[in-house]
Amino acid sequence: MTAASRFAPKPPWLKVRAPGGDTYHHLKQTFRELDLHTVCEEARCPNVGECWREGTATVMLLGDVCTRGCRFCAVTTGNPRGAVDTREPEHVARAIARLDLQYVVMTMVNRDDLLDGGAEHVGRTVQRLKSLRPDILVETLVGDFCGHLSAVDTVVDARPDVFAHNVETIRRLTRTVRDVRSSYDQSLAVLERAKARARAQGIEGQLTKSSIMVGVGETDDEVVETMRELRGVGVDVVTIGQYLRPTPKHHEVLRFVPPETFARYEEEALAMGFLYAASGPLVRSSYRAAEVFLRSLLRGKGGEGGDVQAELDARLDVARREAARVALELGSPSSVEIPLGARSEAVGLVPAASLVRR
Repeated sequence: MTAASRFAPKPPWLKVRAPGGDTYHHLKQTFRELDLHTVCEEARCPNVGECWREGTATVMLLGDVCTRGCRFCAVTTGNPRGAVDTREPEHVARAIARLDLQYVVMTMVNRDDLLDGGAEHVGRTVQRLKSLRPDILVETLVGDFCGHLSAVDTVVDARPDVFAHNVETIRRLTRTVRDVRSSYDQSLAVLERAKARARAQGIEGQLTKSSIMVGVGETDDEVVETMRELRGVGVDVVTIGQYLRPTPKHHEVLRFVPPETFARYEEEALAMGFLYAASGPLVRSSYRAAEVFLRSLLRGKGGEGGDVQAELDARLDVARREAARVALELGSPSSVEIPLGARSEAVGLVPAASLVRR
């Protein structure tokens, strides 16, 4: 299909039912009470109902101002000037630990103003959450850290279950679609380093993951080539979904890819050796992440899927029990104090002068 305006009618396969149900409304209310903002809501993800029902949610760390200005993304672009909420790792970990979640995706804005790109901040959040809720699966969806691979090591060493970084688009369109500071080869290097670091540290079972959006001017052959290059650097899981224009100021949609083409992408990916591929018009980077993780894990062990739904249900039962335990131990959110070790002379949003890039 040819370029479509934001307000042009979308194909029927891009229409979804509005989210609802007891679980959805309970989580929505709890997120507000805990002052925890999810990318699921803020990005108006079409899959929010599905993911929340299976106990998966995505939260954003390090603020809501990104130092980059990619043409597909609606996140505010600016210069945070080193502002970092020093309490966030503790607050987010305690908040999530109270929720009936079995899988959480911790994503982040690009923070080119910080020397490590925010890697230590992400790592501390992962470690604190794991200490409170060892049962919960954690995925870190991070930026490229300007190619500083030591920052990749910091996140990997925090031992998330999945290390994710999105290549976003094909090589030819990277300079058109992504910020000029982003690089296709830099993204591949980040993913390759994550896999190598996990092996070097003896971290068993950690998966690497990346995502491709289509509809911005690529060809099907270029999508397949991108998957081949991702697999070449050891990526275990790939997701492929339709790009939808957030505002008229963003990159136009050049085609709506039909479901049968997404099915072919998935077949190609599995033939290349990916442990799992989620490919469909409404698929996003964190689409049904718990299910994707479990299917990948089973395939990696030589299985072909097994009873994944039963495993998801069992894990969700465990998550509910563990969330209740943590809530009892920590008390109500309003009564929880941040430990002294997490405080600084200036509590809250502080200019981390020693961490700022000049």
